Amino acid sequence: MRLMKVRIALCVLASMAACLFAEGQERPGGKKQEKELPRNHPALVENKMGTLLQLIRYAYVEDIDLAPIVEKGVVEILEQLDPHSAFIPAKDLQRANEPLEGNFDGIGVSFQIHSDSVVVIEAIPGGPAEKVGVLAGDRIVRIDTMDATGENANNTFVFKHLRGKKGTKVRVGIHRQGYPQEMVFEIVRDKIPITSVSTYFMVGKQDGYIQLNRFSRTSADEVRAALSDLKGRGMKNLILDLRGNTGGYLDIAVLLAGEFLPKDHLVVYMQGKAQPRQDFFSKAGGEFAKGRMVVMIDEGSASASEILSGALQDWDRAVVVGRRSFGKGLVQRPFDLPDKSNVRLTIARYYTPSGRCIQKPYKDGLDQYYRDIMERYRHGEMVHPDSIKLPDSLRYQTVGGRIVYGGGGIMPDIFVPVDTQRASDYYIALRSKNILGKYVLRVLDRQRSALMEKYPDFKDFYEGFVMDDALMADFYGFAEENGVRHVNFQQSQADRMLGDLLAAMKADTALAGSSTYQAYMEKVLWDKEKMQEYLIGKAVAEDSAQARYARVSDRYLRTQLKALLASNLYGPEYYYQVSKDVDEAFARALQVLGNKELFDELGIQDR
Repeated sequence: MRLMKVRIALCVLASMAACLFAEGQERPGGKKQEKELPRNHPALVENKMGTLLQLIRYAYVEDIDLAPIVEKGVVEILEQLDPHSAFIPAKDLQRANEPLEGNFDGIGVSFQIHSDSVVVIEAIPGGPAEKVGVLAGDRIVRIDTMDATGENANNTFVFKHLRGKKGTKVRVGIHRQGYPQEMVFEIVRDKIPITSVSTYFMVGKQDGYIQLNRFSRTSADEVRAALSDLKGRGMKNLILDLRGNTGGYLDIAVLLAGEFLPKDHLVVYMQGKAQPRQDFFSKAGGEFAKGRMVVMIDEGSASASEILSGALQDWDRAVVVGRRSFGKGLVQRPFDLPDKSNVRLTIARYYTPSGRCIQKPYKDGLDQYYRDIMERYRHGEMVHPDSIKLPDSLRYQTVGGRIVYGGGGIMPDIFVPVDTQRASDYYIALRSKNILGKYVLRVLDRQRSALMEKYPDFKDFYEGFVMDDALMADFYGFAEENGVRHVNFQQSQADRMLGDLLAAMKADTALAGSSTYQAYMEKVLWDKEKMQEYLIGKAVAEDSAQARYARVSDRYLRTQLKALLASNLYGPEYYYQVSKDVDEAFARALQVLGNKELFDELGIQDR
């Protein structure tokens, strides 16, 4: 056996040598001498990899499992190509496809981890759990024979044991408020739909809104159903929200474009080294081919979102509102490997109808590529559109002659800065510890039945429920109990003046040798009255800014808490119907939608 391994190794070496002389270079003892293969010759490179693995297999000091080594090597190779070529191990392939396929096998609940237990947020209507009587607010304490509390109360454990093949059974132990005994439900797993339309609703009598979170297999049908319902309620104009939508299937983006464009309009084309140009056109039968339209995008909108928004912009069909999109315009095609794993390899680039390349540059490496969003913050792009400098070489024209830009992502027609007032240290601390979610669950533990009795449907809740001062005081107290202290914005002028003075004295070298503040003032030659005037003016300005910030922060928190309550009481689709009230980008989009003169000025067709 050992002799056979040695012979195989020698054969591998001989094979490598044969490759070296594949183009006629003189062999030992031969006469003919031709050019040696360059080191980057494809045949030589491929043979090198295969030869190395064979040598490790047959000549290495001990037997090892090559599979994980090869997988790491595959990942490293793909990372050297571009940011979006990827390797998916066989064990992860099904999970990776679920969000795009539009379903998975399970019991049909959405949940949240709270106080070392698993709380049901929603039993999906028509799903297996809802059919047997599982309710929002139930706590899952046992899955089959295993505790689902304490250390097991985590997403990984719950996904692993609640999901399973369609038709299989799982016993779920439930603790329900008001019932002393654990309730046990035997649930038969089934296909559970994953919706891509997060929510849709009317704003006033004529304006509709649809929020699309991904381009999955079911997205076209979901959007058509939403459009049909909204039109039945009197919709004349539409906001399509693609913020945070990272994309999905190309053909679904093309189908959706056909809902808003006339027949046979170019939606996108792709082209690559081995991929001849391929054009994709809209088809007939759109649900919303007429009416004013706004598309919302931001730095989280990528791939299929950019295809759709770019096509509607190039054809002057919609006003694009928001911030520059992510810039993912590389086309991946899945290739199966022998062990049932999968490589998603970039084969082409996407181009909008005007010829814009969607993909942003990635030659500076993976780290820099994914730091791009932070660089946008650093350079001021998220707040000031004027900070974006684009060369004339990236100028393109829409069908009506408007100037648009390529070079990475879709540039909006109307810029909306990021809302920096939300990103306070206090709010970040609340989010990092999930204080808002925990507080809402505590309120619902105590008041769910009373709230549902008082507000039997969402409309009653939206119009009647108020996060009043008493509730907010309770929330701030709860947050402090959980380690997040509320900031007092009404700091006195005297405190701030003293702080300013101390900081100035510590920083100024003129303080050296000064025994008193008066001596310090004489050294720096700043008149006492002028100093007081400056400090008082500064304090008044800060008071105004801080008071304004406090009002905005308080209003935002009240709305977020109300939105979370609505989501838990009536369903996740109602979260945004509340939180939109503090969404500046939504307010701007709605303002644009109602401005017919702006549409006319931009040459945007409402057909």
